[in-house]
Amino acid sequence: MEFEVCLATADEDLVQCFPAIRELRPHLDLEGFIERVGRQREAGYRVAFARGALGVLAVGGYRVMENLSWGRFLFVDDLVTVSSHRGAGAGSVLFDWLVAEARREGCAQVHLESGVQRFGAHRFYLHKGMDITCHHFALQLT
Repeated sequence: MEFEVCLATADEDLVQCFPAIRELRPHLDLEGFIERVGRQREAGYRVAFARGALGVLAVGGYRVMENLSWGRFLFVDDLVTVSSHRGAGAGSVLFDWLVAEARREGCAQVHLESGVQRFGAHRFYLHKGMDITCHHFALQLT
């Protein structure tokens, strides 16, 4: 199956991406998703998606950032393939596009975080050459 990767530049694109995002972020409804993306865009957040004959099968939300630890890097906030089509290649095409985007943006690295329970995703990331480099800690305030 062939896929093209596109940037979501309009709300109509986000509507097409929502079924995939909903699998990763089930707490969001469509309106909340579109609103959050709008706010996050102000901080450089972008949404890319892999589309094939069956529609949007993989979605990635990312930002280009810079910090003292890593220099300039691309951070993947959200990366998901529609569960019924995992293994069809859409996620791989999108991941490779994100790596190429990082290079186009002059980044030295690509980073992402993944929930500890997402074993299939971890296998995918390791297969793609990523390393597990740190633990993420969080403190719930509300």
